Amino acid sequence: QVQLVESGGGLVQAGGSLRLSCAASGIIFRLNAMGWYRQAPGKQRELVARITSGGIPNYADSVKGRFTISRDNAKNTVYLEMNSLKAEDTGVYYCARSRWSYEPEDWGQGTQVTVSS
Repeated sequence: QVQLVESGGGLVQAGGSLRLSCAASGIIFRLNAMGWYRQAPGKQRELVARITSGGIPNYADSVKGRFTISRDNAKNTVYLEMNSLKAEDTGVYYCARSRWSYEPEDWGQGTQVTVSS
């Protein structure tokens, strides 16, 4: 059974930083691309950052230069370092994995990030 468990969300002031973690189990982690998505109130879920099984990252334009995605295959964990946070970064952040397609195959339960302006 695949489990993706996010942690690290919270309330932070604009300009601040947070680090999200997602611990995976039930998969061969190193063979999976991992992604962070977010959903703001009243908006569709969107891709924030994704890292391939080979460690190549890509980012949404809105977070380039501020967010960094990384992975630790020894710990079966993917991270999202978020700096210079803005109010528009507020939302529920979800971890997802994909092995056989670009689209996510499994999702975590989400962690709330709230940035106060």
